[in-house]
Amino acid sequence: MTDYGHELLFGAFVTPTARPPQQAVELAIAADAAGLDLVTFQDHPYQAAFHDAWTLMSYVASRTSRIRVSGNVLNLPLRDPAVLARSVASLDLLSGGRVELGLGAGAFWDPIVAMGGRRLTPGQAVDALAEGIEIIRSIWDTSERGGVRVRGKYYTVDGAKRGPAPAHDIGIWVGALKPRMLALTGRLADGWLPSLAYLKGGPSDLVDMNARIDDAAEESGRSPSAVRRLLNVGGSFAATSQGFLDGPPDQWAEELAGLTLEHGTSGFILASDNPAAIELFAKEIAPATRELVAAERS
Repeated sequence: MTDYGHELLFGAFVTPTARPPQQAVELAIAADAAGLDLVTFQDHPYQAAFHDAWTLMSYVASRTSRIRVSGNVLNLPLRDPAVLARSVASLDLLSGGRVELGLGAGAFWDPIVAMGGRRLTPGQAVDALAEGIEIIRSIWDTSERGGVRVRGKYYTVDGAKRGPAPAHDIGIWVGALKPRMLALTGRLADGWLPSLAYLKGGPSDLVDMNARIDDAAEESGRSPSAVRRLLNVGGSFAATSQGFLDGPPDQWAEELAGLTLEHGTSGFILASDNPAAIELFAKEIAPATRELVAAERS
């Protein structure tokens, strides 16, 4: 059994489509009403068919009452880290502490460049993300005196004023798959947010990936439990089992509980734009999974 000591979170991963304009907002409101903990949105600022993720998150926070919001994950190459830090903290204060920061190093470099961003190699993108996280945390840290000064290769701030401090201890959750990104996650992040669909070996890939995060955390003097393990999941609901996460709700609950108990996954985010699927996930699968995990842990 692998247990990093975190309570289970359940959320929805919604496409921020602008057609029809209110669809993503209505899905988020449905997720809030159904009792999910989190609603997240893709961030592709170069995609004209999508609402801007940050604008959408802000509007969703104003239309909901308790659900948390996050990018899944925000595109750092097109979002200046110092400005992003203030935006995140401001929305966290305005929403009563309901914002988390899913953050990515960037991909799809041609459209990033077309929007005015820099083209980076994979290694450069990892280093830039590390600098960005340092700046974000420094802006939030109002306990320190003086301005923020980070002279990096990719980002520089020279005396930026600190603040505002967020309403709660915002988690920085990194979308990572490759070894260098996994090591960065272990060193610097509060959470790891991959997608199950991108794990070529399926759930078994979590063993090696978790080990890389754990090793990097320990080498940096951190506990591996400092990094929450989340997972974007998808599948189908059916009367009979057709495969992994493809079957009835009780099968889903058993398989998600297995991921928690075997790999320490404590956050499951359902990729779906179907209100009925979101409600089923919230009202049947989430509580059943929690019961199975609690019974095993006790």
